[in-house]
Amino acid sequence: MIQFLLNQELRSEHALDPNLTVLNYLREHVGKPGTKEGCASGDCGACTVVVGELQTDAAGREHIRYRSLNSCLTFVSSLHGKQLISVEDLKHQGELHSVQKAMVECHGSQCGFCTPGFVMSLFALQKNSDAPDQHKAHEALAGNLCRCTGYRPILQAAEQSCCGKQPDQFDAREAETIARLKAIAPTDIGELNSGDKRCLVPLTVADLADLYDAYPQARLLAGGTDLALEVTQFHRTLPVMIYVGNVAEMKRIERFDDRLEIGAATALSDCYAALKAEYPDFGELLQRFASLQIRNQGTLGGNIGNASPIGDSPPLLIALDAQIVLCKGETRRTIALEDYFIDYRVTARQESEFIEKIIVPRASAEQSFRAYKVSKRLDDDISAVCAAFNLRLENGVIGDARVAFGGMAAIPKRASACEAVLRNAPFDNATVERACAALAEDFTPLSDFRASKEYRLLSAQNLLRKYFIELQTPHIETRVTDYV
Repeated sequence: MIQFLLNQELRSEHALDPNLTVLNYLREHVGKPGTKEGCASGDCGACTVVVGELQTDAAGREHIRYRSLNSCLTFVSSLHGKQLISVEDLKHQGELHSVQKAMVECHGSQCGFCTPGFVMSLFALQKNSDAPDQHKAHEALAGNLCRCTGYRPILQAAEQSCCGKQPDQFDAREAETIARLKAIAPTDIGELNSGDKRCLVPLTVADLADLYDAYPQARLLAGGTDLALEVTQFHRTLPVMIYVGNVAEMKRIERFDDRLEIGAATALSDCYAALKAEYPDFGELLQRFASLQIRNQGTLGGNIGNASPIGDSPPLLIALDAQIVLCKGETRRTIALEDYFIDYRVTARQESEFIEKIIVPRASAEQSFRAYKVSKRLDDDISAVCAAFNLRLENGVIGDARVAFGGMAAIPKRASACEAVLRNAPFDNATVERACAALAEDFTPLSDFRASKEYRLLSAQNLLRKYFIELQTPHIETRVTDYV
């Protein structure tokens, strides 16, 4: 059984189909059709809902953290122990919520189909903002598409709803909601079981290892932003899933003198601050990783584990010489991330083995790390080419060189010939041009609807040239904002 709050209503579910999304649960099982399906792939934001989780801050104070999610990519099993809020829950005692009023007063809606999703993104923004901030508003709304109004009135609604906000019914009920969430906090393995399909929800790494050993055919579910597409887009059935999002050990970020250890189930939005503090370019690129709804849901381990050749984080992590810890039963092994990728969607992971954590070396003064993403849109788009450069320079000479790309091969891959040219050479234009030529030895990219092979190779070479120019003229700040 799993338990969660539907606004303030306790829901206990056991026999539901584990392949059921929160979107369809709301619309078909509890009669809340305000949440809309636009794309069923997490691109449009019409299905946005907000999920509340019990958190404890550094001072030991308990509070509820509200996050926007795409309900079309969220399986119901991931709600275990949490609070689900949909657009119907905002109106209180006959009065519209302040974010709904702002959308009305700023004329932010026409046909209305996308409006509930915008309202829920604004609600999450209001809950997480103490003052109006244009950057935060753009970030919060980047995953919501509207075909009617243009975005100016919606941004005006964001400013109005966040400026001088007043307490609402959720604030008034916070103590009560915290108590109810504590009362349903999972204490044992949860399960949804419809007879022919099941999803198990462990709470510890040991339980996860035991379950995965017992069900090696199971699909591991973290954020589900990739896995759920098999159900919503390809109409496949997932007979057995194991949801790892309630394993607290795999959601930690630990800092050591020489490294960060990031749990594989840590949401990308939670990775942002730690990675940005060490590597600003990594932080900037994460803000271009899909939408906030996806970053609130997708995990760093999932972005690695799905072995996509165009995943945004692997090239950066490879260039930083990151490692991953793989767990199987009581056995753990640590491997370099670059050795995890074998071929297209083929990895070094053994049966019943899973990624437990990612180890990222901390930055040093000798490093010159930059990352670049080339895509058709600036926000919420997949890379055509993703590049990461990490050189150690001393007196104008390159010591170590690590160069990695996504979108250039069947796997995220280092450019070994390029690195060989750079290593122990003067960091000058002649060296860079030889290294650019060597990229043609490292990669034979494919043409697809995102980019031609010629464009990809030329882009990779030009990004190396751009890296060189930026290091020579550090006042230039154009790093990860490339798009075509």
